Amino acid sequence: MPGVHDLLPAGSTTDADAMTLVAGCRLDDVAAEVGTPVLVVSEDALRARAREYADGLTARWPRSRVVFASKAFPCTAVQRVMVEEGLGLDVAGGGEIVTALRAGVDPARVVLHGNAKDDEEIAMAVEHGLGLVVVDGADDLDRLEAALPAGATQDVLVRVIPGVEADTHASVLTGHAGSKFGLSPERARELIARIERSPSLRMRGVHAHVGSQIMQVEPFAESVAAIAALGQFPVYDLGGGLGARYTWADRPPSVATYLDALVGAARAHLPAEAELIIEPGRSMVAAAACTVYRVVTVKREARTFVAVDGGMGDNLEVALFEQRFEAGMLGRLDAPGEDCDLVGRHCESGDVLVPGVPLADPRVGDLVVVPATGAYCFTMSNNYNGSRRIPVVFASGGDWRTVVRRETWDDLLARDV
Repeated sequence: MPGVHDLLPAGSTTDADAMTLVAGCRLDDVAAEVGTPVLVVSEDALRARAREYADGLTARWPRSRVVFASKAFPCTAVQRVMVEEGLGLDVAGGGEIVTALRAGVDPARVVLHGNAKDDEEIAMAVEHGLGLVVVDGADDLDRLEAALPAGATQDVLVRVIPGVEADTHASVLTGHAGSKFGLSPERARELIARIERSPSLRMRGVHAHVGSQIMQVEPFAESVAAIAALGQFPVYDLGGGLGARYTWADRPPSVATYLDALVGAARAHLPAEAELIIEPGRSMVAAAACTVYRVVTVKREARTFVAVDGGMGDNLEVALFEQRFEAGMLGRLDAPGEDCDLVGRHCESGDVLVPGVPLADPRVGDLVVVPATGAYCFTMSNNYNGSRRIPVVFASGGDWRTVVRRETWDDLLARDV
């Protein structure tokens, strides 16, 4: 019978007291010192996943690079790990540029995305010498040409809608006709022609992305064939989107299976001398982290509600994307339990972390762990009901350290004028 332990970061263990350890660190010890809620990241698992992607792609297509999609976990410490493991960074806004630079990335290894890049973000890209700007429309070109100094050039990719509709939630579907991202092949050809005429822009290639949390490899392969029809270029950015395992029932393709499908399609359709770029995000970081909460109240009515000290302030994935998670009581993680709704403390009926989850004898003060919270939870953390955004702890080799502190009440008031 699968259990919550199967979903915790790779290498997690249980000690003689039945307490869970992530990267050798007891979660109850971390919670006692840092407080709850707390997002605990196995740095060991994070680095191993980065190497799995980088080594796997290079072995299959030597002229290639892996670029971490920062939006999945735009924390400076996470970006720094990726940089130290030799990855580039994909950024989608000014804030992600700032943290990427703080993380020590070589600006030439940064790819800037966004369907509505403003003047400031384009100026930042030019000022810091970001390697590639992914053009999402003609307005990007206008801003780039206006921002570039006389005689300067900027390498660009054109984002193309491949016309591939993957089986995923509508909110994270991007490769279909009607997507706000990218251009139809017809419009893309027009923009490519304009770039090739520009004295300040260098047309390097095309980019496609079919969506996120995709559990089959076929859509990725189909998107390669679609962008190949636009012509031969030095660079093809094939995006990201591989799904992560959130529940016992989830069976996402392995990284190896994903890379086999992607590179197989590239060999069939793309020039052998081209550079391939991929941009994993969710599948890079989701499984490397878990969130620890403390039970605030237990209410047995028509349903048994177990309410914790966090919720939609630190995990919006449930409310926005209907993402299913699992949960367990620390110290009795996989013991049989009663059917409960694990809910948050925020003043919304939709603030439900895990509906219909078996929890073993939940009591006020107990600790609850929710695995697979490494992707998008930190990204979308917020101050709902004046909650303070939670800390991030890195665990490695039996030691842990705080890399993002918990917000203070003063932080909440800091922007008041």
